[in-house]
Amino acid sequence: MIFRILLIAVTTLFAQQVRSLDSPEWSKPFPPLRIIGNVYYVGTWDLACYLITTPQGNILINTGLADSAPQILANVETLGFKLSDTKILLATHAHWDHVSAMAEIKHMTGARLLAVDAETTLLESGGKTDFRWGADSSAWYAPVKVDERLKDQQKVTFGGMEITVLMHSGHTKGAASYAFTVKDGGKDYSVLIANMGSINPGVTLLNNANYSNIAADYAHTFEAQKALHPQIWLPSHASQFGLHDKYKPGDPYLPARFVDPDGYQKAVRQLESVYLKQLEQERSKK
Repeated sequence: MIFRILLIAVTTLFAQQVRSLDSPEWSKPFPPLRIIGNVYYVGTWDLACYLITTPQGNILINTGLADSAPQILANVETLGFKLSDTKILLATHAHWDHVSAMAEIKHMTGARLLAVDAETTLLESGGKTDFRWGADSSAWYAPVKVDERLKDQQKVTFGGMEITVLMHSGHTKGAASYAFTVKDGGKDYSVLIANMGSINPGVTLLNNANYSNIAADYAHTFEAQKALHPQIWLPSHASQFGLHDKYKPGDPYLPARFVDPDGYQKAVRQLESVYLKQLEQERSKK
């Protein structure tokens, strides 16, 4: 209880700004659920946060907005776990809607934050070095120290888990996905915590002074993601993988509801088509 009170009190300090970019569904509560094996959804209605439990402690991927922290805490406790057992923190990318509570949760749990090289500066600047939103103070968040810098294809091993780091840049310079295998019911399932290649409003792909190789990074990401074939894909937003169509609160545990390899490929190709269309439009205006 003391842990909960302290977390709510301190995170409130970082949630005073009303961000014009925020969606109401980002703060809307959603009950936690077991997705498959030791993988759980502990985020809000749309901001996906994933808890991976192990005998040596737990891994938390993404933390949502600053005022999402109490919801994450409550969701973790509802599942019967302790947020204080979190040992490793990861993020799909370092925009305010996914990492604003990272610094406070890191402080309260003592967990180590791991991030790819290209995302470290962004996290440690509190969003101020973002190529798109850096000049917008409403997109800033509490800076957070990165404890270990990760490389593309690096294996993160912890508590019997082996998680492969995959650089999927474009949305941010250091956006990343995380691939691993989960055993459930005597079967192995390939799982991808996926950073999807969406393009934020106002981002240009050609002659982008703040991100000169953005077009090439997006192209690489789409090719790399098309080559993957996860059985279960879990992106940064619940809306991206149709969580609310696949699951309703109170539904029984059924990992099969999340097995959707075709949906993954369709989503990647749809985002790639948006990218190619914008690229063509920008080229036609030159």
